[in-house]
Amino acid sequence: MPATDPYTVRLAPEVYAYVQPDGGWCLNNAGFVSDGRSTLLIDTAATERRARALRETVLAAGVPLPRTVVNTHHHGDHTYGNAVFAPEAVVIGHDACRSEQFAAGHQLHLVWPRTDFGDITITAPTVTYADRLTVHVGDTEVRLIHPGPAHTIGDSIVHLPERSVVFTGDLVFRGGTPFLAMGSLRGSLRALELLRSLDATHVVPGHGPVGDPAVYDETERYLRYVEELADAGHAKGLTPLEAARAADLGEFAGWRESERLVANLHRAYAELDGLPEGSPLDVATVFADMTAMNGGVPVACHA
Repeated sequence: MPATDPYTVRLAPEVYAYVQPDGGWCLNNAGFVSDGRSTLLIDTAATERRARALRETVLAAGVPLPRTVVNTHHHGDHTYGNAVFAPEAVVIGHDACRSEQFAAGHQLHLVWPRTDFGDITITAPTVTYADRLTVHVGDTEVRLIHPGPAHTIGDSIVHLPERSVVFTGDLVFRGGTPFLAMGSLRGSLRALELLRSLDATHVVPGHGPVGDPAVYDETERYLRYVEELADAGHAKGLTPLEAARAADLGEFAGWRESERLVANLHRAYAELDGLPEGSPLDVATVFADMTAMNGGVPVACHA
């Protein structure tokens, strides 16, 4: 049977991925790097309970609790658990990750009011960067790279060049549908090229199982599919919802959260209309259209 409980994958002697099946809404991946004396954690979790389970997993690996937490972007499934590790750990993220986290606040509570998130204190990065930043964990170099607007406007790629490992954050979903509503379609395509250039062997997506560079090709095929669908629908004067309802998902039909197609078309349409990459969309409209695509059932948080 497929795993349902979180599990770790040891990618190198000092590097672990923390995977939360099945990678659906609010079930993100995290990871940690440790030399046995200091530990860096990559992302947290959507609920206090899950963040505390992550904390126990770090301790069970026989390494210290993190002195540093890196957020790959501001979304609550990757950041709500920051307070479980702070103030002992310093939180690092892109400049826009900090500002967007404050702007979003307890946004997941508003989207999923029936979910028990626990005691969540918004804990944004206190150390930020604009383009690139390097952190050292013992002898392991951890490079943070901002790809520009992609999944959000404040994404960070976490690259461990000596270990041939990259944590992509939500630039990549494996087995799940990408989500571009708060970022950029064009920027996401550029981000894939940047990820390829890093030449990492082990790829830890933001959601879904650990993979290899083949996941970039899968993601690019989907993004090109959205691009073509948007071009055709926009030219015909179809709304994003009309274009999404008429679409044949083909090879992507089995991916989780297929309703995100309409959200991605909203983003693609905005770019076709000439809006700057990362321009805010009407979140209420986007989620309403995803509910419509989901047969009238609101998307569910699985945390």
